[in-house]
Formats: sequence, structure tokens, C-alpha cells
Amino acid sequence: MPIATSRDVEHAVVGGVCAGIASRYQYPVSRVRAATIALSVATAGIGGLAYLALWRALPSTTAHHYLSKAMNEPELTYVAKNSIKENNLMQDMIKPASDSLDKNLSAPTNSALYGPVASDLPLVTETLSNVAQGVGFDFLETMLTQQLTGSGKMMRPGIALLAARLGNYNLDKVVPLAASVELLHSASLVHDDVIDEADERRGNTTANSLFGNSASVMLGDYMFANAAELIARTNNTEVVRRFAETLMMMVRGELTQDVTVFEYSEDVQRYLDRITGKTASLFSTAAEGGALVSNAPTDQIEAMRTYGLRLGVAFQIIDDVLDFTGDPEIMGKPVGSDLRSGTLTLPAILYMQQKPNDNPIKRAFEGQRRRANFDHAIQDILTSTYVAESIETAHRFGQEARETLQALPVGETRKTLDRLVDYVLERDS
Repeated sequence: MPIATSRDVEHAVVGGVCAGIASRYQYPVSRVRAATIALSVATAGIGGLAYLALWRALPSTTAHHYLSKAMNEPELTYVAKNSIKENNLMQDMIKPASDSLDKNLSAPTNSALYGPVASDLPLVTETLSNVAQGVGFDFLETMLTQQLTGSGKMMRPGIALLAARLGNYNLDKVVPLAASVELLHSASLVHDDVIDEADERRGNTTANSLFGNSASVMLGDYMFANAAELIARTNNTEVVRRFAETLMMMVRGELTQDVTVFEYSEDVQRYLDRITGKTASLFSTAAEGGALVSNAPTDQIEAMRTYGLRLGVAFQIIDDVLDFTGDPEIMGKPVGSDLRSGTLTLPAILYMQQKPNDNPIKRAFEGQRRRANFDHAIQDILTSTYVAESIETAHRFGQEARETLQALPVGETRKTLDRLVDYVLERDS
């Protein structure tokens, strides 16, 4: 099965190769495409320009659909006759990705950040690796491996492990919980990228860019199902209930964002409610869940729930600030990409509140000279106090997270959770 990319008729010939190179060597797909087009122009003249025009004009579908029609074969027959094992490009992708999975997932386990649980995070990595192996379907294994490779700092699993140290630290229960939380987070990103039609996330090629939207939706569903199976291993009905509630909150937060796209009536409270559901709820579940599975004292379980919630809000606010101030190469998206896609975050909301009448964001959302008005708004935000005010708001939530730690016993666990607040507030990517 060829890999589907964002415009897939011509990718049946060229785009699959571009995507394969991008995935194998971790190059941005857009750069590989650009190099391919430049080479085509240099060697084929008009043919290269035609390829460029086709790439810009065609809608997204799936490459194997068109190839199967060209061969006058049903799609399922085509997939069966051209299995991944028989496809050299896919074989090239499978081995390097599989070999690097454990290494890349383990990289964030740094003792300075996670202190007493740093040595246990590789167990979470191994559990996630097992999700991608032995599924009995090479294409699914490739998709899982691609998505789980390089899973960031693994902050949510780290918080779950730290919270579990408040009671009976049982790795047989807390590791599945930590892996479940990370898998739930990763699955939500897969679906987000499909909705946003994103080619890259933090410099890495997205699943939907490589495999197409339909396959990526099913990939996310499969990951959600695996996350539910992992959480069931805790044998704790309260944790399972919290997991289900969190999933509902995340979906509600994402839906709220989607239905308010290009709506300029958003206010700060609605924004905070949205990011609480979309982001902070999972931080809260990781923290509270870790304390629950270890049978920590009730007051400490509640403290961890609140800690995770406040830390998650601070995390998302900083993330939204970095959408304006972060390095586009590191972030894997252009400056102000959330605003350009119609999503109002805290810096933009504060800007609109101060300029309710003559505002370029409002004009852009109404369809007036969108690019110019967005550029104007982003420049205004970057040269004003709105970024600093947003960071100050994040620090207030960070301080509230810190204050909840007073309920925990003095020790390395509490110190590490306190340091995580500093990391969230000071990060630059």
C-alpha cells in the first residue's frame, strides 16, 4: 500500500517517495517536495512545472484508491497483492522506525526533570513499544511506530509515576496508567492533525500527511482502544471512570474549539474552559490517577488532581504564547498559525479586548484581506504587552499548582513536582 500524502493523485508516483524519505530521515515533507519539484523543473522543464501546478490544485484523497482504479482492481485486492512486506519503500521505513522507537521514546527520561522516577520511565516506553509491535498487520505497526517515535518529554507519564510515590508504589499498576495517559495524548494529536490538515508537528511529519486522513482516523481510534485496555490493567474502577470522564472532556474541548473557529466573540473565561477540557484534564488525570492507584491519602489525591489541572492550564497558555514567539523551525509551524487557522488563544483575545472596534483579527475572520490583516495583528501582538500578560497568567496558574504541593510530604517527590512547574513556565518549545 503506497503512503498517502496531502495531495495524492500525483503522489502515487512521486509523493510516496517524498513521504518515505521524509519519514526515514526526519526531513519536513514540504522541503522534500520542494527539492523534488526543483529537480523536476531543472531536468524536465514544462513537466516539472506541470507537476507543481497539479500538486497545488488537486484535493486530498488516498493514493491507493487511484492506483487501484488505474489497475482496474478493487482496493482490497490491490492492498492484498501489494502488501507492505513486498513494498521496498515501506520495508525501508519499518526497520529504521522500529529500531529507533525505544531510543527516541527513552530520550526524554532525564533525571534532572523526573528525579526519583526517571529510571522507571523506560518501563513506560517499553509498554508503548509493545503497542506498536506484534499487532499482526505491518501497515498498522508502521503507523503506530511512526506516531510513537519521539514522543516529546513524556511529562504526563512522569507526573503519574511521581504521584504514585505518595502511596504504595506498584509498578504493575502505575506503568499501565502512565502508558495509557501518554497513548491517549498521542491519539488525540493524531485526530487533531487530521482536523487541522497539518503536514508537520514540531518538525516531524504527521500521520495524516504520510498515510492519508482515513487511515489516520482509524489509527487514532486504535490508539484510544489500546489506552482503554491499558487503563483497565490498573483494576481500579475509579481510575477507569476518571479516564472515561477525561476522554469526554477532551472531546468536548476539541469540539468547542472547532465550532468557534473564526468566531471573534471568544473571551478569557471561555478560553480557559476550553483548554481545561482539551489539555489540563489529561494532566489532572495523570496526577490524580497515579495517586489513586497507589492508595495515597485522600487529601493528597485531591492535591494532585488540582496540581495537574493548574499545571495543565499553565502548560497550554505557554504553548499558545509560543505559537507567536517560538522558533518556527522548532515548533514545526509558522508564527501565529493558530490565529491564521481561526483559533483565538489568550494573546489574541487580550488584543481584541483592548481594540474591540478597529481590529484586524475581526476583519480577517470576516474574510477581508485575511493574510494582510493576520500579519498586522500578529505584529501588533508581538510588539505589545499581550504576550507578557499571557505569560503572567500562566505563572499565576503555575503558582496555584505549587501551592497545592503543600499538602504533600516534604521530600524528593515534592521537589521534583515543584521543578516541573518551572520547566513548564520556562520552556521554549
